[in-house]
Amino acid sequence: MSGQLLQGNEACALGALAAGCRFFGGYPITPSSDIAEAMARELPKVGGTFIQMEDEIASIAAVLGASVGGVKSMTATSGPGFSLMQENIGYAAMAEIPCVIVNVQRAGPSTGLPTSPSQGDVMQARWGTHGDHPIIALSPSTVRETFDLTVWAFNLSEKYRTPVILLMDEVVGHMRERTELPPRATIEVVDRFTPNVPPDWYFPYEETSADVPPIASFGEGYRFHITGLFHDRAGFPTQRLDEIQPWLERVFKKVSRHESDIIRLKEEWIKDAATVVVAYGATARSAREAVKIARRRGRKVGLIKLFTLWPFPEELFHRLARQGKRFVIAEMNLGQLSLELERIVGRRKVRGVHRADGQLITPDEILEAIRRR
Repeated sequence: MSGQLLQGNEACALGALAAGCRFFGGYPITPSSDIAEAMARELPKVGGTFIQMEDEIASIAAVLGASVGGVKSMTATSGPGFSLMQENIGYAAMAEIPCVIVNVQRAGPSTGLPTSPSQGDVMQARWGTHGDHPIIALSPSTVRETFDLTVWAFNLSEKYRTPVILLMDEVVGHMRERTELPPRATIEVVDRFTPNVPPDWYFPYEETSADVPPIASFGEGYRFHITGLFHDRAGFPTQRLDEIQPWLERVFKKVSRHESDIIRLKEEWIKDAATVVVAYGATARSAREAVKIARRRGRKVGLIKLFTLWPFPEELFHRLARQGKRFVIAEMNLGQLSLELERIVGRRKVRGVHRADGQLITPDEILEAIRRR
């Protein structure tokens, strides 16, 4: 496939299929419905299954069930549906069930502005479900990145046995770009690590050197218990601290110890920059234009475009702050990732450019913040 005029939502569906997704459970909601429509059309062609559920809660429940059955699974939604999914996202984190949740963000809260863009679900992606848990969240800014990050979301989910959230936004989801997709033979596809021991020897939550235990598929002779309660290595509920604490440490380590594999970003013009603009999603497009204009005007400005929002690249920003750099962060919300950056480098080193009215941030707004920085 090459040279296609693709919509971001279409690229997401194509990326999921290329990654091996064979189950989609979802419920229509603007601006993500195109993903469901594409999956409904394409999944049967490759032997997959599409189910439209009665609501978003049932959608993610179906996705988790399909994943436990050994099938790469995905759902797609927007803000109100993402809110309804939070309990089962926590269940997936506790039970270590791989799946991909796509959230094409729109302005909110509540029903908000269904056809307008937003980046207001960044903190919800990290902390939306209750309790302490690790999470991986990715964000594309182009149609091609949407394809690539969808594939990567599945790979990370399978590799680390965890839910992965793809945080798109309405602009990226609905815009069309001429896009060159990679040949299927060149696409890296990661499959989950399955047990290599007999069923009687299998423990679904045992300690491993990689911090990720193998996962067996239901229906293949491996019978094991799955619960949302804290559990022992066999999956049965426990209240023993010597079983709970090691589990907590392991599920956090399986992300934190592999941040170099999980965190992706793009740096431009950083070496000589006094001010670094930070952006993600559709806003990164305006940010790059603003940085290019600022540099033509003689300002020492660089750009960091984030592909991975969670885990956040703390070490990078610590290093840049020690070099004396200051930051402008642009996002379509009232300062969600800005707070994370302020926590790391200090409030005085960060200036935010924020909009939450359903309008895309313009290069001029970012240029003004650069000038005032």
